Amino acid sequence: MKNRTLEFLQSWTNTEKTLNSTQEIISWMSNQQEKTHIKISATTSDQNSFWYYNEAKEAILNRAESFFSIQGAQLIDSNSKVLKEQPIINQSEVGYLGIIVKKINGILHFLLQAKIEPGNLNGVQLSPTIQATRSNFSGAHGGKQPAYLDYFMNEEKYDILYDQLQSEQAGRFLKKRNRNIILFVEEKIDLLPNFCWVTLGQIKELLKIDNLINMDTRTVLSGIFLNDYLIEDREKFSNFFEDTSLFNSIFYSDVQSELTKAYQILNNIKMFSDNTTRVIPLQKLEHWITDETGVKPDFRADFQVQYYDIEIEGREVATWTQPLFKAEGKATFVLFSRIYKGVRQYLVKAQPEIGSFDIAEFGPSIQWEASERKIASDVLSKVFRKHVTENRGILNQVVLSEEGGRFYHEQNYNFIIEVDPDELSTVRSPYVWLSFGALSSMIQKNNQVNIQLRNLIALINL
Repeated sequence: MKNRTLEFLQSWTNTEKTLNSTQEIISWMSNQQEKTHIKISATTSDQNSFWYYNEAKEAILNRAESFFSIQGAQLIDSNSKVLKEQPIINQSEVGYLGIIVKKINGILHFLLQAKIEPGNLNGVQLSPTIQATRSNFSGAHGGKQPAYLDYFMNEEKYDILYDQLQSEQAGRFLKKRNRNIILFVEEKIDLLPNFCWVTLGQIKELLKIDNLINMDTRTVLSGIFLNDYLIEDREKFSNFFEDTSLFNSIFYSDVQSELTKAYQILNNIKMFSDNTTRVIPLQKLEHWITDETGVKPDFRADFQVQYYDIEIEGREVATWTQPLFKAEGKATFVLFSRIYKGVRQYLVKAQPEIGSFDIAEFGPSIQWEASERKIASDVLSKVFRKHVTENRGILNQVVLSEEGGRFYHEQNYNFIIEVDPDELSTVRSPYVWLSFGALSSMIQKNNQVNIQLRNLIALINL
């Protein structure tokens, strides 16, 4: 595989030598939205519905028993004490989240699509080249195959720039992973009407707009790897960076030492945690009620499950019914950054979650559900609130959506905030300060960095 560091940086800093201006992309997306017909409404289910509560399987599933099921999950300790319980999505199949890149006029361009998802707040968002479950591309739902599928099914023909199985939201999914992949293609590619070519720099600009770039695009982009270079070449990359500390964080950080410390924290949690997740019947969740509308809590929870009737033009299937997880309020994800000895670092936390593939992954400095934000009072929450109140050190602030294929109108606040070097210097395990180089190296392996943190990393700009 050819080293692409220089090409990625050229694309990252290029918003003008492009096929279409950024404003033209925004207008094109607006037009895609205007001509899209979407109707979604809450509904009920019974034994005659395609999706329903199956008494024998004690779960919500469809008649073909395909796609996914919704079951009960409990997090328990070594004494079988229930620490947390909730409905959870069980979808074992691995899908594609893939982006094709190609040099156009000497600059790397990324092939993205204006894709409609039923749960999207704004209907159409910029998605990867391909965003498909195995059921989608195997034809299990009777629809047509996703566009450009052949490139990913024959990936060995192309230069693979990134290829890892990465986790989905472990607070909603049970051990769910998708294949995040970036392919470099040299041959001519026919551009379909709902697709566009954009540079990485344009994507970074578009990421400043609320709910425009979808979650799946963000997680794939976080896998772009800049650490693979010859030592003698790294200085020629410095002119691409406005932030010298970020340049140092990528090219001059002590990645191996940082990773040793990080994995010690993560592995201690995996080794010594006595908590386990068990799957149980939905009806046996003590504080959740399963009925014809879905699954509702009997307390103020952060989400519920609701059946929806969906009618969409522009997808493989025009009308269908399915359950979606409906959020109550917005979650908050915060990544603190500091400059330490000339190197930009990011504060991350080893984060166990009920649906984690392997107990825990590194997550953001702060990862709050809506209800947690209201009650948090630790040091990090006080620093966060102080910076937001004073509008100080905020490098990124944007509202972004979760994936609309399983979640209904779910949005999150995303912040990257620079703090003084000593402002959070006393934090200890499960927190650790890591360079961009160390985080990027971790993303080259599966199940090290959770999707909330990967999405924040995608926001980082030069």
